[in-house]
Amino acid sequence: MRFFKQLQTYCNLPISLTALCILVAQVILCTQLLFTAHVAHATTIYDKTTLPIKTLFPKATRIDNKQNGLPVYPVYQLDQLLGYAWLSNEINNLPGFSGRPISLLIGLKADGVFSKVIVIEHHEPVFLHGLGNEALDQFVDQYTGHSITEQVIISSAQKSKSSTNSAGAVFFDGVTKATISVMIVNDVVLATALQVARDKLDGFTLPAQSALRNKSTETMDWSTLLSTGLVHKWHVSSEVVFTKLGRKYADYSHLFNSDGNLADNKDTFIDLYYAYLNAPDIGQNLLGEETYKKLMANLPPGDHLLWIGSNGLYPHIPDDFMPGTVPSRISLHQGGLNTEIKDTNASDDEKTLTIANAPAIAESSIFRIKGISNFNLGGVVDIGLNINLPRNHLSTDSLSLTDHYQLPDSEWIAVIVEQQANTPLWIRIWQDRIPQILILLTSLVILTVVFIKQEEFSRYAVRFHQFRWGYLWFTLLFTGYYAQGQLSVVNIFTLLHSIRDGFNISIFLLDPVIFILWVFTFVSLFIWGRGLFCGWLCPFGALQEMASWCGKKLGIKQVRIPDPLHRKLIYLKYPLLLGLIGVSFYELTLAERLAEVEPFKTSITLVFDRHWPFVLYAIALLAGGMFIHKFYCRYACPLGAGLAIIGALRRFEWLKRIPFCGSPCQTCHHRCEIKAIKRDGDIDYNECVQCLECIVILNSEDQCADTLLKRKKDNKIAALNT
Repeated sequence: MRFFKQLQTYCNLPISLTALCILVAQVILCTQLLFTAHVAHATTIYDKTTLPIKTLFPKATRIDNKQNGLPVYPVYQLDQLLGYAWLSNEINNLPGFSGRPISLLIGLKADGVFSKVIVIEHHEPVFLHGLGNEALDQFVDQYTGHSITEQVIISSAQKSKSSTNSAGAVFFDGVTKATISVMIVNDVVLATALQVARDKLDGFTLPAQSALRNKSTETMDWSTLLSTGLVHKWHVSSEVVFTKLGRKYADYSHLFNSDGNLADNKDTFIDLYYAYLNAPDIGQNLLGEETYKKLMANLPPGDHLLWIGSNGLYPHIPDDFMPGTVPSRISLHQGGLNTEIKDTNASDDEKTLTIANAPAIAESSIFRIKGISNFNLGGVVDIGLNINLPRNHLSTDSLSLTDHYQLPDSEWIAVIVEQQANTPLWIRIWQDRIPQILILLTSLVILTVVFIKQEEFSRYAVRFHQFRWGYLWFTLLFTGYYAQGQLSVVNIFTLLHSIRDGFNISIFLLDPVIFILWVFTFVSLFIWGRGLFCGWLCPFGALQEMASWCGKKLGIKQVRIPDPLHRKLIYLKYPLLLGLIGVSFYELTLAERLAEVEPFKTSITLVFDRHWPFVLYAIALLAGGMFIHKFYCRYACPLGAGLAIIGALRRFEWLKRIPFCGSPCQTCHHRCEIKAIKRDGDIDYNECVQCLECIVILNSEDQCADTLLKRKKDNKIAALNT
């Protein structure tokens, strides 16, 4: 009766309706999804009659059948070749983040310019259930009119620059919250277009390959490297630049002056130095033997390093350049195609010249060229200088200059080699996210030590509670919002479908944070059960705990669900899990929509930035958690159900119990907000979130009833003895 009165007070609902409120809310959301969400769809078998190739080439009068070998459709206007169209997954079957390929229809004109890219089919959850398909369509629309020879830089922060006609570089909006998916799309578009261009178009053939000569290293000074062409210097005078722009130095003096004084050596716009570091004669002499060996040891096979330095008014990197990214002022081309270079974020010691007679270099960088670029070290390199000079906040003058360089043949020989396989995308993603990976691994090591040494750490209650709250904030802010490390029941779909279709681990390696969390969680299930993830590593779980804390601070009386009802409600999540898995094998797209019963994407991945029904649902769950501690996690989380099923196979029971627990002491039973401790003192590990509060109580001299009674008896005995 007391529970009924509490429900009447807080919810003003009958008890039967309250017991089903979670299920009803989820049914409402699923109905909303079924009637309002739309997904990309395509026929199973494609041919030129079902594909919208005409949309790619509006002037087409003839579309030939798909060719043998490279599966492309030649498109003509009368007898004039307009270009080629192809389905990306028929050339490059790279799986998307969902585990299934993203099918794109790509059109490339005869001059190497993209006519259009159309999304035919995809299963990327972040677009289907969050940003919407329009966001993906808008991303691929950016390729229209751009040549495969251009340097593509994907960066949301640079979106505004794409509309300012920046010389030499093409900035694409990277679609915040969908970084991995758009990286995969970009990789597929460029890789397949490059393959088609080299196979079908004139002027795009792969240059002859070369390799470094196997010879002893010569000791040289700076002047020798310059005179032999091992280091290339490109001098660009201010007169040349301003003449081509039709301007004077005074038009831009505000850019180059410091504290109102004229810049030194204003006649030199830039002195650009270029050096191919892989060649021992160059790298070892420039940077020193120790640094050279270190750089080469850490360089992936097939990749190349370039040292670029500059002096003058216009350094090769701007003041706001972000280390580890693609430079906007410098570009490389070879064989008519752009060769992407990316800053290695090398330390000052690594990129500082140690060679004798070296001049002072104002700016120096080490850039990496990935093996996927098919860079020919002995081929002619076109070095592009992309100049953008704002005269005011409304007007910018742009200019592109090009210089040519070829490594002297004393350093290389032409060889006939087989086409090397491209570096897998997952490896490149891992390399780009090394800081996130290291931080996450460090946090998991710390958490593992705390759990193994829980007896020792839990003796210091205040410090332990501070650590727990600090870790929950870390999980929410870093793992959740920054690294996007929220596990989901969709990941279970991907795993089960991958096992059915032939397991491919590269699918799971596309997101290193999710992969590491899954591996760690899976192993921990057999040691501690589901609680380590649900209580410490789940960003939404941390958000629930914070909502519960806010509810208490606001004076909201907590609803304690009676044990009989609680024991029934905890099974709600299991049919939800089984139902979602069953639907996924019937129609994966439908299951992905129904998986929105999880509020993770709304609250964590998209930070509540989406359509109002999703936001309202997530907020309602958090608001409910202010009355009932973590009630979504306890009763409605299908991911938690899946983890509990595997966690039932755990081999250890770490949470310490003593004979006094449960009989007669009920302290932990009443204090456990998740209601995972039964009246007899046993712990339900399928429900326990491993907050370790019971261990804190057990080791506390002021909270454990057994310790208090023993102390009381000892005090009586001591009093009698005196």
